[in-house]
Amino acid sequence: MLVEKHDLHHEFPEFHDQIHDLKMNNAHFAKLFAEYHDKDHEIHRIEQGSEVSSDDYIENLKKQRLLLKDQLYAMLQKAV
Repeated sequence: MLVEKHDLHHEFPEFHDQIHDLKMNNAHFAKLFAEYHDKDHEIHRIEQGSEVSSDDYIENLKKQRLLLKDQLYAMLQKAV
């Protein structure tokens, strides 16, 4: 099964430098980035079959990841 990558560097390649700078200099961004990264990896493992979960659980994880991505994107836009 081909699983699409959703890490922030793939989602927002135009913000590569800003992602790095904010991770190093903004504790709130770094915390949200880590949460996003953890949720993305858990979703990836489930979609690849390495872990088993209910459909409701994975849908909830995806919603949480999307909320985090929206927050991170807003912070990236302000950093430009």
